[in-house]
Amino acid sequence: MVWALEENPRLLTGEGHLAPHRAILRFIDLLHEAGVAGIVRPACPRCHRVVRIDKPLDGQRVCRNCIAKSRIEECVRCGARREPATRDADRRPLCPSCLVKDPANLETCIVCGESRVVSNRTADGPICPNCRPLPILLCSICGRTAPCMLSKLTGLPRCGGCDRRQAHCTVCGRMRGIHSGTADAPVCGPCTTPDAELWRPCPTCGQAERLHAPGPCPRCSLKQRLHELLADGTGSINPKLQLLHDALADTERAGTAMRWLSKGIVSTVLSDLGSGRRPLTHKALDELPEGKVVEHIRSVLVATGVLPQRDEQMVRLERHVKDLVSSHATAEGRKILHRYATWHLLRRLRRRSRGKEITHYQLAGARQHLRAAVHLLDWLEKQNLTLATCRQADLERWMTSDDVRHRREAGHFVRWALAQKIARDLSFPAERWNGPSQAMDDEARWDTARRLLHDDTLKPEDRFAGLLLLLYAQWPAAISRLTIDHIEETDGAVHIRLGAVPVELPAPVADLALQQVAVRRSHAVLARTDSPWLFPGGQPGRPISAWAMGERLRKLGIRLAEARSTALFQLATELPAVVLARTLGIDITVAVKWQRAAAGDWGAYAAEVSRRHHDV
Repeated sequence: MVWALEENPRLLTGEGHLAPHRAILRFIDLLHEAGVAGIVRPACPRCHRVVRIDKPLDGQRVCRNCIAKSRIEECVRCGARREPATRDADRRPLCPSCLVKDPANLETCIVCGESRVVSNRTADGPICPNCRPLPILLCSICGRTAPCMLSKLTGLPRCGGCDRRQAHCTVCGRMRGIHSGTADAPVCGPCTTPDAELWRPCPTCGQAERLHAPGPCPRCSLKQRLHELLADGTGSINPKLQLLHDALADTERAGTAMRWLSKGIVSTVLSDLGSGRRPLTHKALDELPEGKVVEHIRSVLVATGVLPQRDEQMVRLERHVKDLVSSHATAEGRKILHRYATWHLLRRLRRRSRGKEITHYQLAGARQHLRAAVHLLDWLEKQNLTLATCRQADLERWMTSDDVRHRREAGHFVRWALAQKIARDLSFPAERWNGPSQAMDDEARWDTARRLLHDDTLKPEDRFAGLLLLLYAQWPAAISRLTIDHIEETDGAVHIRLGAVPVELPAPVADLALQQVAVRRSHAVLARTDSPWLFPGGQPGRPISAWAMGERLRKLGIRLAEARSTALFQLATELPAVVLARTLGIDITVAVKWQRAAAGDWGAYAAEVSRRHHDV
């Protein structure tokens, strides 16, 4: 080392990347920490960051990140371009993610029975990370009795929820992981134990972080990664993509955004958009394989203003219609299906949506009607028949056959064909709704409502959503699409607008409503956004899906259809149909049917009111 320094003294003043031995770099760090004048820590010659550089590459010492970039290969399983973690039997590269998920590296957990990565090994067998046993203690932050770990900073128990939780520190105000304090007054790690040996400053931004390895903090790493993905060949970022860069760089949860970017297809798509290999349009994203990851990428681009808003459910339905119609066997059948789907189903959906996005249930209903039409046309083709030559006896033979499917939806198609004069001499009456088919259990409904009102161990958003179903007969689809504008607070009273007339909420429900407006939080990578939804979903700028809302209510022990029917049945016996429709936001015809099913005698309501005024 002495000979190398004698030969090139500039190694100590900034040219340390030319050091022939790693020990010289460690010597430079020690001299710099001791405050020796004139010593300059070397920067990586490739990325120009002042970080640990001890890996040789082309005669220079570079950082670990640049070494990884120089070894990038395409994973043979997921297609991600990363440094290989291993190679398969044919010497083909595998990325770290595929190595972890490789079935050869998984074992069956003795607790849950799932094939997962091993966290603990016991005398009875391996245990996965999710089933790792933890002692039941009183959490020092939230006060709940739950499985806890002992904090390395305070030595006090901390539950899993508080361990993963991030909040604004009441001391420094930064969004960080919580290590002490209380749920209402959280304190971050550096403010809990301001130890210089434990919390080292980030070499890029200077903020104190618990850095486990030399290099920048998570937020600076996120910014560097975003620039790598979104910059073009000249190092500049498209002005449209700059909006995405700023939104992700400023997100409250840098770790969440970094994990999202580490997914192979996410980094590949963003890199293609940044370099210009893929146009920045919805059409270009439509060419990618369908899946939740691509949907999430699109929602992030829309929420940040990179792409314009569009009705994804309608686009998905149009694509489904095109594929289903083009796959039909006969030209005559394709023509009929095209007319039925385009000029009836899609047109009716657009008219009913009134410019708003259609819901998942509307999409599913249109698909069911189209499948029913295809099923009936396929059966007619096997019988050497068409809609024009089919007679009532043939139709009834199909209705009573063993392989009949979607009979109710097929009736809709037949009645449309009769109206369009495509078929003749056929009769397919619509089914009348004769009231609820399930038993009404009002006592169980009120027991569940009381539990949601008073059980503080349940999530507030789940309690509020469940009470909207139990008390106001709202479907999960309607609950999921509520916005903060539907909640109004005037003169100390809280109202919710489910229909044309706002409803005043009683005190316990009103408190839950205001709490949801204040603390609502998305599970998306962008975390808090300006989304107006009362129940934000996992995709930025979009509400929770009706299916996910239904699943959360089912986990509370609520039977959705039975609970709503019971609530509507009870309300229909107490309110006139017009009041029921205007209050709950349901159609007047539906309200009338429920009133008749409940045997509510409101037919003379208007006459009775008129008689009272006349008597006065």
